Amino acid sequence: MTESVNVGQINTLKVIKEVEFGLYLDGGDLGEILLPKRYVPNNAQVGKRLEVFIHLDSKDRLLATTDTPLASVGEVAFLKVTDVNRTGAFLDWGMPKDLLVPFAEQRVPMEKGRAYCVYVYMDNSDRIAASSKLSLFLKETNDNFKSGQPVKLMVVSRSNMGYTALIDGTHLGLIHNSDILQPLRMGQKMQGYIKGIRPDLKINLTLQKQGKEARDELGEMILAVLEMNGGKSELTDKSTPEEIFAQYRVSKASYKKALGQLYKARKINIQPGFISLP
Repeated sequence: MTESVNVGQINTLKVIKEVEFGLYLDGGDLGEILLPKRYVPNNAQVGKRLEVFIHLDSKDRLLATTDTPLASVGEVAFLKVTDVNRTGAFLDWGMPKDLLVPFAEQRVPMEKGRAYCVYVYMDNSDRIAASSKLSLFLKETNDNFKSGQPVKLMVVSRSNMGYTALIDGTHLGLIHNSDILQPLRMGQKMQGYIKGIRPDLKINLTLQKQGKEARDELGEMILAVLEMNGGKSELTDKSTPEEIFAQYRVSKASYKKALGQLYKARKINIQPGFISLP
């Protein structure tokens, strides 16, 4: 059976030949691929399969390595610019040969020493390259997410409306300014939630749980804090958003809703300047 090899990604390939300067691996239709001696594991031998990353050297020859890059083809990563010349910008992605971002693939002109979120892809010449124009490669409309669904997020860009984030490595969505309760930075990864799907199928995101489940969970936290502090707390619905976020990592609106729910259930008393257990 012919090996199927994906350039720019991690593959598991069979060792077919040992030479003085390394090992040759079965690259299927791509032919034999050299794993240089400095990357050969101690237990490697002919017939054994090795997990390797396939990339191109400075002369565009296929090579294998047991090193792991900061991103593979089809992935987004936050990478630093090492140089800019007439060809484009070059990024450090953990490989000997830096990753090129052509000028046409730069959302904004890249500067040496700064880092950017980029998508790694194979260009028309079958070379590994990167682009900061993420919307050309990733979906911006919903096709499978549901409101309230937990997702993995990565902050990729900033606009007047808020922060654009990568969702589960496949889609782009927006965290609106009104839902940002903490400083965010480019490349930051975090847990998030689908806040809702707009009529145009664009995806709104939030960093806090939504709905009754979230209020119930917050209510239990508030009761636990009261019990640990003698049944009383000076954190009320009149407290600042900053004070509330520092304690519970939620918005003031969410905190007020949780207090209202606890009060209606007669689980707390609300007094001027403090709340308390009954």
